[in-house]
Amino acid sequence: MSGKIVHSQLGVTLLGGGPCSASDVADSLTIAPLLVAADGGADRALALGHMPSAVIGDLDSISDAARTAIGAESLHPIAEQVSTDFGKCLTHVAAPFYLALGFAGGRLDHTLAVFATLTAHPGQKVVLIAEQEVAFLAPLELRLDLPPGTRLSLFPMGPVTGESRGLRWPIDGLTFTPAGRIGTSNEVTGPVWLRLVGPMLVLLPRPFLRHALCALGVPPDVRGE
Repeated sequence: MSGKIVHSQLGVTLLGGGPCSASDVADSLTIAPLLVAADGGADRALALGHMPSAVIGDLDSISDAARTAIGAESLHPIAEQVSTDFGKCLTHVAAPFYLALGFAGGRLDHTLAVFATLTAHPGQKVVLIAEQEVAFLAPLELRLDLPPGTRLSLFPMGPVTGESRGLRWPIDGLTFTPAGRIGTSNEVTGPVWLRLVGPMLVLLPRPFLRHALCALGVPPDVRGE
């Protein structure tokens, strides 16, 4: 299957089958109101009282009860096994930005696959929401206005170099690699500016979701402010 299944002018909430809270899903839907479930995320959506607009994936996890409740017209099976269900959603859903829940905090191999998928989709604005943190693939340049003392972690998904302002431990002149130097648990000292060459994940405490969207260039009116 090729082409887009879902087109949205608003943000899209992507819901997987992993752990996520009802309050996080509800909060996400106030920002990204169109709900798309990734395979077994359909069951979680229904359990939380939400009807997904579409269900995308290889559909090997969705229950028969969820299939019936949602209806065949909203089920979009994609059989290929090269990409994850999360990746299938990003490939087949067109939106200005995405909030992804239920993809981290469960199986570690699934979480690692999600990070790899984020890295493979640099042209899309995606924020991964976990229990305590949000994560996103950094653009080439970003700015964050965060309170001093806020934890800011950087994790390279390949070789990365860059420049920074507003961090307790500057990154200028450093080379980051997944198996070498990483940048977890840095600390904000003032307005943050980063310029990066290479794929770098940024992780912030969960309360700074809207700051992450701002850093990705999502306008206030589009992100529900």
